Amino acid sequence: MSGSQTRSPDAELGLLDATMIGMGAMIGAGIFVLTGLAAEIAGPAAIVVFALNGVVTAFTGLSYAELAASIPKSGGGYAFVREIFDDLSSFIMGWMLWFAYMIAGALYALGFAPNFLELLHVYGLVPPPEQVGAIAVPVVDAAVPIAFLLAFVAVLGLVALNAVSTAASGSAETVFTVVKVCILVVFVGFGFASPMFSGAEFQPLFPDGNGAAAVLPAMGLTFIAFEGYDLITTVTEEVENPRENIPKAIFFSLAATVVVYLAVVTVAVGTLGAAGLADAGEAGIATAATSFMPTGLPIIQNGGALIVFGAVFSTLTALNAVVIASSRVAFSMGREGQLLPSFGQIHHRYGTPFVAILASAVVMLGSVALPTQSAGNMSSLFFLLSFIIVNIAVIRLRRERPNMNRPYTVPFYPAPPLIGIALNLILTAVLVEYLLRTDPLALGLSAGWIGLGGVAYVGLNRLRTPSTGDTAAVDTEEDTNDQ
Repeated sequence: MSGSQTRSPDAELGLLDATMIGMGAMIGAGIFVLTGLAAEIAGPAAIVVFALNGVVTAFTGLSYAELAASIPKSGGGYAFVREIFDDLSSFIMGWMLWFAYMIAGALYALGFAPNFLELLHVYGLVPPPEQVGAIAVPVVDAAVPIAFLLAFVAVLGLVALNAVSTAASGSAETVFTVVKVCILVVFVGFGFASPMFSGAEFQPLFPDGNGAAAVLPAMGLTFIAFEGYDLITTVTEEVENPRENIPKAIFFSLAATVVVYLAVVTVAVGTLGAAGLADAGEAGIATAATSFMPTGLPIIQNGGALIVFGAVFSTLTALNAVVIASSRVAFSMGREGQLLPSFGQIHHRYGTPFVAILASAVVMLGSVALPTQSAGNMSSLFFLLSFIIVNIAVIRLRRERPNMNRPYTVPFYPAPPLIGIALNLILTAVLVEYLLRTDPLALGLSAGWIGLGGVAYVGLNRLRTPSTGDTAAVDTEEDTNDQ
């Protein structure tokens, strides 16, 4: 792109901004819609489900922290794998991560639309979301559902913000995340003070005596709620003092998110009961809030409205986080010559990876057309695979470069990365078995994306071959002149 250059983005994000990127991605719509579903499978042990997922995630978080401190490059898991593995392996890793973030963005955008419509409905501005139809769009000579238009507007708005200013997008993420965490804190505060919670029953912990048999599938269902801290490492070069601040941001975001999750789930189970929460399904948290929060609150009116507020901000922060992350993976791949060179350029005026942001937005908008459930399952599968590879990368880097500068090291090495590999492999196997039974389309689309990546890899290599040959010729000529 004219007026762009290849260099690192400016370091405009502080520790708080980096932490909020991780929390913004993790505390997305998942906590609002998955709690009731987890209670349906695991009963009161839904609390254990979220706690164990936090533990599973922490092992991989340690690996991300060591790699980010040792290799302070933007691009997240891709940048680490690029440093350690061969060309094809690193390309596949980046290709998977790029798509996983973009799919997640499409899902968050589609999640934003009905929540925003519900928010407008609470205040009597529009009918219920299911009654809102479509509007005519003369350009395409068709009627387009309002939800799709709102999803497009959300993506385009945040893409524009990210394209013109890294600092502005980081500040927006911080503000949105603080708002939604405050909403959940209010929910938890009213819940613990409620007479309904004082008589809470958490026994029997496991439904029908199933024990751990009920916990594992519930963990697989809710694990997506813990994906997000890895996004912090995609903006490493845009964070001040990254060798110190990136590991801190990973730990702060993980710890704060787990505490918030456990408090929210405990209140929901303790007030509605596991059965009531399960009956409410995806509306479990909203139903719980309505049951114990007072009515007539200023502006927000009631507990249900408060949770709708939280869901709107949650989807926006998660969407903004993956817009940031997907574009930085594409930027890193472009800079390494594994995507078109223009992807790895920084805009001369805005100081952002402009082309990478726009390209990611195009794919993200196209992903809106994918079946929602299949897209979510694909994203979870790619993230689990990438987490396995990141844990392997820590072990391989320790062996190949034992004297490398490591401002942070995984404690009790090599146990944490090995445990991380084993746990993520188990969850991957559970997910694949589930997809074979219920969603073979997701597996087919995942294989198709990897296949498309293979074609792109071969094509890009052919484009790079002439320039590589020219470079070699220049080097040979310089050597001859030196002699």
